[in-house]
Order: sequence, then C-alpha cells, then structure tokens
Amino acid sequence: MLTYKYTATNPSSGEKVKGELQAQNEQSVVKALTERGLAPLTIKSSEAQSGPLSKIKDRIRTKDKIVFYRQLATLINAGLPLSQSLRTVVEQTKNQKFQVILNQLIIDIESGIALGQGFRKHPEVFDTIVVSLVDAGEVSGTLDEALERIANQTEKDAETAAKIKGAMVYPLIVLSVIVMVVVFMLTTVVPQIEQLYLDLNKDLPFITKIMVGTSDIITNFWWILLLGTLGGGYLLKRYASSPSGKPFFDKFKMNVPLFGPMFMALYMSRFARTSGTLLKTGVSLLDSLRITAKAINNTEIEKSLDRAANKVKGGKALSESIMGDINFLDLVPQMIKIGEQSGSLDAMLDKTADIYEKELDDKVKNISTAIEPILMVLLAGIAGVLVGAILLPVYGLIGQGGGI
Repeated sequence: MLTYKYTATNPSSGEKVKGELQAQNEQSVVKALTERGLAPLTIKSSEAQSGPLSKIKDRIRTKDKIVFYRQLATLINAGLPLSQSLRTVVEQTKNQKFQVILNQLIIDIESGIALGQGFRKHPEVFDTIVVSLVDAGEVSGTLDEALERIANQTEKDAETAAKIKGAMVYPLIVLSVIVMVVVFMLTTVVPQIEQLYLDLNKDLPFITKIMVGTSDIITNFWWILLLGTLGGGYLLKRYASSPSGKPFFDKFKMNVPLFGPMFMALYMSRFARTSGTLLKTGVSLLDSLRITAKAINNTEIEKSLDRAANKVKGGKALSESIMGDINFLDLVPQMIKIGEQSGSLDAMLDKTADIYEKELDDKVKNISTAIEPILMVLLAGIAGVLVGAILLPVYGLIGQGGGI
C-alpha cells in the first residue's frame, strides 16, 4: 500500500480537511473520502517524500500501541460504536504513521470488515497474538476485555525486554570504556616511550615491543579495523537471524554461563503469560500453543511446543506433553498439571508467569552483582599489562642512568 496526502472539503460545512490515508491507488482514496462524505480536492502520494529520517520519526513505539489498546477498550466499554471509538482515538494519536493505519482501519470497519481482519492487514504493527485475541474477543462479545488484556500483555513484554537490556547495558558500557582507554594509551603514550628509546639507541623490553606493534597497527590501519569490526558485526547479525544461525544462537542463549538461567526465566514467563492470556480470552489450547510457539522467539522452545501441540491433539494433557522436555523448567509442567486438575489452567499459567517474572528480576540483579568483580578483574589485568609496558622501559632507563 501507498501513503497518500489529501485535501478535501466537507460539502455541508464548506470546511477544508487535510490528512493521510493508506490505499492501493488514488481511486481507492477518492472512494474512501466519498464514503466519508468528503469531496476530494488534491491527492498526492507521500512515498517519494519519505526518507530514512521520516521513517525513524514516525516509528510506532510500544507505548503508542499500549495507549491505543487501553483507549479503545475504554471507549468500547463505555458503549461507543467501534468506528466512532477509532475516530476518537485517532484524534488523540500524535504519531502520523499510526494515524494513517488507524484511518485505514476505520475505512475497513465501516465497509463491514471485522477489527481482527483489519489488524491482519498491518502485521508490522499488530502481531499474531494481538489478532488472535481480538478475533476471540469479537466472537465472544468481550472485545473491550480482550483489548485490555492485549495492553497488559504488551506492557509486561516491554517491561521484561527493558530488564534484559538493562542487564546487558552496564557491562557493554564498561567494556567500551576499557577499549577507549586502551586505544588512547596505545596511540599516545606507547609511541612516546618508543621514541625515547630510539633517541637513546636502547632496546625496548619484549612486552613494550608487542604494545608498539599493536600501536602501529591501530595507527596505520585503523580504517581496516573499523571496517572489519562493522562488517563482522553485520555478518554476525545476518547469521544470527538466518535459518542455520538462529537455532545455534537460541540454544547458546539457553546454556551460556551466567546469562542462561536469565534467558530461561524469560522464556518460561513469556510462554506462561502468552498462553494464559490466549486461553483466558477464549482461544483454544491447540491454537494457543501454536501462537505462543511463534511469540517466544526461540526456535528450540518453538520445536518443543510444536511437539507438545501434536501430543495434545492426540489426546494427551499439556502437562504430560512437556514433562521431561529439557527446554522447559521442571516447575512449568507441575503448575500446568495443577491447573488442569482444578479446571483453571489459564489462572495457573498466570501464576507461573508471575513466579518466573519475579525470578527474572532476581536473575538480573544477580548478574549485575556477579559481573562487577569479573569486569574489575579484567580491568585490573589490562591496566597491569599497560602499566608494565609503559613503566618497565622507564624503570629500565633509570636503572641504566649511570651509563646514559
């Protein structure tokens, strides 16, 4: 679809109206405006004017979506028709890209399309979980509750992602500072020591010779190192998202020391929260498992859930289907079994999610506590090597002072 900017008039009031719409062509825009009772004056495609900066500016944030879900749920609960509710939300939405999508949704709704079907046209904004929950809410007549659950789920996912990023940021900052200090020392201090020895016609100590060689490489070939680092990072990122690389990294994340338990707590909480929310809204167990498998974003657990779904389809209980699976922590099937026996599987999954979200908080704190001494030892080792490479020559010259 293309984005079109339009100017139209309201025949009844004579007022001019400006806005944007997403449509296949100009004729579709004219039809949409006419159905709204507007007379189009000018219609221009804005695609040619949109560059990388505008895409960044109009990026739809998670916060925008959460506010949208909550506002729409409140308005529907108050008894307003869906199209009118959407129009009210559009008026309060500041993100232009989101406004275009919501205007397209209004056109779809007024032409008789269900909200879930309208969401399916914009998979870059509304994922499979959202569409499934909306579909179930529309069928059961509880769309407002479904939207509120979507908002809660999206909010919890955003909080969890922020915790994981927070655990990664601190060590990355410290390592970046260490790299910058090392580069500074190698490119400024070490060359001065080398020049001093050359002036005195003395031989450098072995460790200082290594530092001088490293300094020469950085000074003369920094652009190659920079391109190599950027290229290597790009290729690694491509490999990590490739069909062969993603399974490797997904398995690595689950087993890597220190961070592995944190990722496992994340995956367990995500599985329990997502499947519990889907079941609570009325989605069948089989569909919930298949949707959740995609939402967890880990190929290993996705395979396990696909296997579990096939077993459930064959008549087995979910707890029995995942019991003993190495990709699920022991508590998960036990909690699910209690839920199955009590007839409250969705509520038990929510409790399981609460447990692992609390455990995730503890894991993040433990990582922050454990990584500090590791970084301090690393920093001390690097500092020791640099100091040795710089001070050893100085002390050597002082020791030879009588012969200089």
